[in-house]
Amino acid sequence: MIVEPSLRMSLFTPSIFGKLKGAAELKKASGAPLVDLSLGSPDLPPDEKVRQALSEQSASANAYGYTLGGTERFYEAVANYYKRRVSVSLNPETEIVQTMGSQEGLVHLPLAFCDEGDVVLTTNPAYVAYDAGIKLAGAVPYELPLRAENGYLPDLEAIPEEVARKSKLLILNLPGNPVPALPNASFFEKVVAFAKKYNVIVLHDAAYSEYYFEGAGPTSFLSTPGAMEVGMEINSLSKSFSLAGARIAYIVGNSEMIDILKQLKSNLDYGTFGPIQEAAVVALNHAEEITDRLRQQFSERHSVLMEGLQAIGWTVTPSTGGMFVWAKYPYDMDDVPFAFEAIEQVGVVMVPGSVFGSEGAGYVRLALVQQVAEIQKAIEQLGKLKL
Repeated sequence: MIVEPSLRMSLFTPSIFGKLKGAAELKKASGAPLVDLSLGSPDLPPDEKVRQALSEQSASANAYGYTLGGTERFYEAVANYYKRRVSVSLNPETEIVQTMGSQEGLVHLPLAFCDEGDVVLTTNPAYVAYDAGIKLAGAVPYELPLRAENGYLPDLEAIPEEVARKSKLLILNLPGNPVPALPNASFFEKVVAFAKKYNVIVLHDAAYSEYYFEGAGPTSFLSTPGAMEVGMEINSLSKSFSLAGARIAYIVGNSEMIDILKQLKSNLDYGTFGPIQEAAVVALNHAEEITDRLRQQFSERHSVLMEGLQAIGWTVTPSTGGMFVWAKYPYDMDDVPFAFEAIEQVGVVMVPGSVFGSEGAGYVRLALVQQVAEIQKAIEQLGKLKL
């Protein structure tokens, strides 16, 4: 038989991450040392209490049925977490929806709000899942460049009036992936004002909210006055609680928007495995102690990597949070061949910046997913590059 992909599949090109992994495996097979700073998958295990809860709940013979929209305990834990951590009050029944990881939620969300041809405001560079969701919905992206002169925050005032009026959705990610810029109160206030003026739904991806290395606590878009009227926030237990493989996340915010998402979700799946939800409840209820330990380790990694790269002549984007370092290397070479050359020459795996958008050309993203000794080894190896 002849098997042909749909026309829509032409919008989705093969991911470079598989090619990077292949090159890394070849290098490793040769016996050469390898330091992988590519994927943002936490290397730290989940807290013991979380693992214990998952183990005990999984042993129950009654734990294997459908959970549908999520358990009451999970929704209450999310609401309590937001109240404690960012002083945002949420109604567990109407202002929270569970997703199977943030990737699933991000890719499906535009389907709920965008029609063919609607404009979605996104950043450049940006996390690749945003573009996938926009394409699935048949919407049109309008990219806001992240540049040093604006503190790597999108410039809302630079959006043309005709584009703003056609826009349906604005996607933000602070601290970001790949650029770990941090928001401030005045920026979020501008976002709320913009959203109200042009009737634009705001989605803030807060996956890295617990990765702050300065300040008193995480920042939430929803803590901004008026934010609950115009938007939502998606957060995941993948990064902050090392539950990446468990695939559990949530979207919180405006009750009308959440209701629309619940309607969509009811047609897509039958809920996350119950024991995973119970493990998530334990994680959220003990967030302070778990994330304090996480920040201690990641803060040290962050400092070592930033200072180390600067010492060998790289230009590092200033940051005080996030799970990544965004850096410009000092060689006259396109970022994709550079990334593969770094694997071949010195065994350090990084993600070329242009994967995340045209503004990322000449940059690489390095993830804080190795112990300090391995990060120091990576810096030493990168200092030996000959290009």
